[in-house]
Amino acid sequence: MNIRFRFTPIVFALTTLGLTACGSTYYLVRDVDSGREYYTTKVDRSSPGITFKDGKGHSMVTLQNSEVIEITKDQYGARTGIP
Repeated sequence: MNIRFRFTPIVFALTTLGLTACGSTYYLVRDVDSGREYYTTKVDRSSPGITFKDGKGHSMVTLQNSEVIEITKDQYGARTGIP
């Protein structure tokens, strides 16, 4: 078997994975009741609220009444200290 045919699926998979990693989405989550702000890259919108991992404290947070706003990578990095 030609070596090119062995590596083509691997190269395709790595390229797809690399493009997915570069396309992260960043969120500001505001607790409407307390006004506290959290920063995260993934929000699970399960009922009756949302659950996410806080980018600053690295803890899991569940909120019943929240506002979710998409922000830029630079804004996320400035607020969490993570480049």
